[in-house]
Amino acid sequence: MKSAGGILVVDDDPDLREFLRLMLTSMGFEVTSAANGREALDDMEGHDPDLILLDMKMPVMDGWEFCRALEGRDARPPIVVLTAAPDPAGRAAEVHAEGWLGKPFEYADLEAIVRKFAAGPAR
Repeated sequence: MKSAGGILVVDDDPDLREFLRLMLTSMGFEVTSAANGREALDDMEGHDPDLILLDMKMPVMDGWEFCRALEGRDARPPIVVLTAAPDPAGRAAEVHAEGWLGKPFEYADLEAIVRKFAAGPAR
């Protein structure tokens, strides 16, 4: 049986993954992370996150490939694209993500989008 909950951060930048882990745990969320889409899929074998924060450009398996791999699943968690691309909304639309957050971002913007899509502690 799969466990549910928390936020899965998928980004190849270890410093950003750690920063996001610290910020999200300070908001009361459980956080797991992966350095690429392949690791994220492996993590999801035993765990269904409430939300996925997804970088698009990563080695091994990028964000586009990761989203294609999720297409056949019965239920897909909401995805928020993390990108430094000039058109973050466009990147999110390419993979049918529920939201986006442009890099760099402010803590308040991170908190707002995460609380919009992830089940978590009450404020």
